[in-house]
Amino acid sequence: MTRNALPITLEYGRQRLQLLPELGGSVGAWDLQQGDTWTPLLRPWNGLVADAYTYACFPLVPWSNRISAGGFVQDGFFHPIGLNREEEGYPIHGDGWLQPWQLTASDPNSITLALDSDQFQQNPYHYRASQQFILDDAGLTIRLQVMHLGARPLPYGLGLHPYFPRNAATRLQMHCTGLWLSDADPMPVSHCASLPATFDYRQSAPLDGPMIDHCFTGWDGRAMIDYPDRSLRLTLTMPDCPGYALMYRPPGCDFFCLEPISHPIDAFHLAGKPGLRILETSQSMALTLRIDVSDS
Repeated sequence: MTRNALPITLEYGRQRLQLLPELGGSVGAWDLQQGDTWTPLLRPWNGLVADAYTYACFPLVPWSNRISAGGFVQDGFFHPIGLNREEEGYPIHGDGWLQPWQLTASDPNSITLALDSDQFQQNPYHYRASQQFILDDAGLTIRLQVMHLGARPLPYGLGLHPYFPRNAATRLQMHCTGLWLSDADPMPVSHCASLPATFDYRQSAPLDGPMIDHCFTGWDGRAMIDYPDRSLRLTLTMPDCPGYALMYRPPGCDFFCLEPISHPIDAFHLAGKPGLRILETSQSMALTLRIDVSDS
């Protein structure tokens, strides 16, 4: 296992959750015991590369996905945001995933991690974030919260980036009414009220097809992932859903991402900054994801 990983393991009932506080407050694995076997419910980290894109899940704070134009304007003042991933042409996913978190609370079925971030890599954001992970008999709850500590009001957004296992038998169902179509960057260029056939999961459908790296709109906050080959179903629920979910479905891979997010890609430069919350000092916002595990 890579240096400084310092995993924390929480076991409750038939579930086992591995957290990586030092590696961006990320999830290393979430497994279910089926007989004598531990079955991955999220794609597990291999323990070799300290890269969030190889973990099971990581937090998106204080914004989700990409920001164009090198930053954003708030109250007439331009706030620059620097690039934060070598492979990306835009700053992406905030900066919480790039910093070590601290264990602040634990009990037999929950763990809380926290991060105090003050203008990391010259970003304008000064905030305190926390993640609470709760296991119960039916599944996992993740609650991500952020409080603005800076003097100037700033727009905030949140998200979670889980990686789900997938094979030819895996099926997904979720209700959405549209999506933002992206260009090759990928950045949103237009909103589409009709879903292309290979992007339409309003009925249960397999996860093959071309690349999807788009924000779906009109999401009702519920999705079902079926694994008939493992007799499992994961049911995702996002209470107080703002209507956005980002899907990343790379062709030929053994995983896909379905990300609950508070705002669409590059909301900082869309009319009305949809989904972003302007927080003043000591104001906060939160996002909760619930994943129930059941027999399919």
